[in-house]
Amino acid sequence: MKLVKHIANLGYGSRKDVQWMFREGRITDADGEVLYADDPLDHDNVRVDGEPLDPPPGLLLMLNKPVGYTCSMKDRGRVVFDLLPARFRERNPALSTVGRLDRDTSGLLLFTDDGQLLHRIISPKSKLPKVYVATLAEDLRGDERATFASGSLMLESETTPLLPAELEPLEARRARLVLHEGRYHQVRRMFAAIGHHVQALHRERIGGLTLGDLPEGQWRALGAADRDRLFATEPA
Repeated sequence: MKLVKHIANLGYGSRKDVQWMFREGRITDADGEVLYADDPLDHDNVRVDGEPLDPPPGLLLMLNKPVGYTCSMKDRGRVVFDLLPARFRERNPALSTVGRLDRDTSGLLLFTDDGQLLHRIISPKSKLPKVYVATLAEDLRGDERATFASGSLMLESETTPLLPAELEPLEARRARLVLHEGRYHQVRRMFAAIGHHVQALHRERIGGLTLGDLPEGQWRALGAADRDRLFATEPA
């Protein structure tokens, strides 16, 4: 792939825009030497305005999503893509969220431009555990753990029971819940099915991957070691 097309596909601008960037001397190598549009592609050695290029296609990143943002590019309110560099909206292949967190849910959200990787993460066959901490409007009664673990709980308007889920009480009104599937608004609907209202919800883990010390509203690209952690709990 030509250098101009590669940089344009990363969202830095149209091919015409990138051509102008070359003419203005804004694209250099790591030593500051000006590059030209017909130079060989060496991603790790390219700088735009002195900064390394964004990760190449195959990107996987995590975001510590705050409450109040939707997983959309088109919503009129605040969207999770507002928390990423603006050029990430223009990447080709496109960057997508891996599943969704609703507006009122915070925590670990993944993005990728790799369709096969996205499918592997969200596929029911992967059964990657997703771990949430829920804050409830009323105290736990004590029967919730057994009900969620039974594998017989039905959600409203559905005909297939939920897979067993593990609940760990943390405080009178807080609990950690481990899911092995991903249905629409599943955690909130599970608690609603047994008479609880979820006031706050935070996703803290997917597979073996956690947010670590990533601040709320911040993101980081994930490397090979992170991917290994993500799939460390995947069934053989």
